[in-house]
Amino acid sequence: MTKQLLEILSIERLKESKVLLDQGCFSGAYYLAGYSLECALKVCIAKQINEHEIPAKSFVNEFYVHDLNRLIKLAGLDKEFADKLRSEPMFAISWNSIKDWNEGARYKTWAESEAKELYNAIENLKGGMLSWIQQYW
Repeated sequence: MTKQLLEILSIERLKESKVLLDQGCFSGAYYLAGYSLECALKVCIAKQINEHEIPAKSFVNEFYVHDLNRLIKLAGLDKEFADKLRSEPMFAISWNSIKDWNEGARYKTWAESEAKELYNAIENLKGGMLSWIQQYW
């Protein structure tokens, strides 16, 4: 797995989520939209890994979690994230739609409104989470 592959996967998962939304497959759309964001955060984390250096086991183990809050912290974005939440109401609204996503979403059914809300909170260029994270790629 490389940083570049994670960047591609982040964008691809969001595109796939949109296709599923457009086809009325809301549960899959919800699930993949969240994974798009997870991959984006992991791009930021991957930047911290130096070539020819083996990271600490605890760091590697944390990389493989699906908890967005923990990934924000591991990416080193917790201060910037808190500042953004305080300073931009639209970003805070987006985060409120995103914060509860986890990999367990694949075992649930999601309504159209829930899938669209999550997708928009991630994709929206004004206040969306993905465009904010991409600044740190």
